[in-house]
Amino acid sequence: MLHEIPEQVAHLDLDTFFVSVERLRDSRLEGKPILVGGKSDRAVVAACSYEARRFGIRSAMPMKLAKRLCPEAICISGDFEAYMQYSDLVTEVIAEKAPLYEKASIDEFYLDMTGMDRFHGSWKWAGELRELIRRETGLPLSLGMSVNKLVAKVATGEAKPNGQLQVASPIILDFLSPMPVRKLPYIGPKTSHELAMMGVRRVAILQQIPKEILEHIYGKHGHLLWQRARGIDHSPIVPSHDTQSLSTEQTFETDIMDIVRLKACLTRMASKLAYRLRSSQRLCNCITVKIRYANFDTHTRQLRIPLSAQDGLLIEKALLLFDKLYERRIRIRLLGIRLSGLVHGSYQLSLLEDTPQQVALYQAVDALKDRFGEGVIGRGSGIVRV
Repeated sequence: MLHEIPEQVAHLDLDTFFVSVERLRDSRLEGKPILVGGKSDRAVVAACSYEARRFGIRSAMPMKLAKRLCPEAICISGDFEAYMQYSDLVTEVIAEKAPLYEKASIDEFYLDMTGMDRFHGSWKWAGELRELIRRETGLPLSLGMSVNKLVAKVATGEAKPNGQLQVASPIILDFLSPMPVRKLPYIGPKTSHELAMMGVRRVAILQQIPKEILEHIYGKHGHLLWQRARGIDHSPIVPSHDTQSLSTEQTFETDIMDIVRLKACLTRMASKLAYRLRSSQRLCNCITVKIRYANFDTHTRQLRIPLSAQDGLLIEKALLLFDKLYERRIRIRLLGIRLSGLVHGSYQLSLLEDTPQQVALYQAVDALKDRFGEGVIGRGSGIVRV
């Protein structure tokens, strides 16, 4: 589906979302340093309160180090279901009021405000929506508005915590120039470190580098760097209903009942869908397995799971559903897996379950697949020798 490029965008971001939800559930946490994530020494911080950030704690930091920096911090394991429920509440408020919106992650939204100035003051309307969300849900959130998604997101970051900021087109370059390069969306730690080694630490310096030089160094990504430094972004608002699920199926050439082959097939399919989730920066909270028998009888079974894009979890649940579903012990014609309940924001949420080593492993495997194709590497359990 094609989408129009917006001319005016509002960005809403729920402040320290996981922490804010926990404080709504327990008011005694107000004003205290909070860490959300696994409690083991190998776990990492998925989210932290502003009180904890004053000690130098950041998202993705090893929990062991965070506890050392702030021994009095309160550690909370995190509750996927609660976070989804509150996210859905916010989504319902926005869906009722906004003509076109994109749910970019569990805690952030883009609104296409193009043309609304003819009927409403867009800035006033967006501010009123922000206040309505605060009243209806009790959650603090920040608002940024500009001519595109990139600048609106940066504006939201500058408005935090619990504030709002509008950046008009004539001042975009001046607005971005004094910022550290790492504040530009989609520029990760590796790229910002490489730029820093070249003496490019501020956006103002990046703005001065000719496009041709950046393209020579970074290829296509260099062109994107040049655009982002100037606040250029042609990304459309993608309505959240566009992609609600991912699925894959395999029809066998001959009907089979070899359990080892069937489970190897499920393992490959679950791993394939997990990679696609991570590639699109999404997670799922529901998995469905489908079996079609030789007589064309078709049966499905589904299971709600914690938000995840992790191969191990999805494979485990797919095999569990298969064991519960395959009761007739007759030949199978087709196997399928469907992942639904998709949301964005994969990295932050996966930190609730993954260790830094697991995150690094997935990133390395995905990099190989991005470069050489999905079939270049896979789990041994997905391979069957015949």
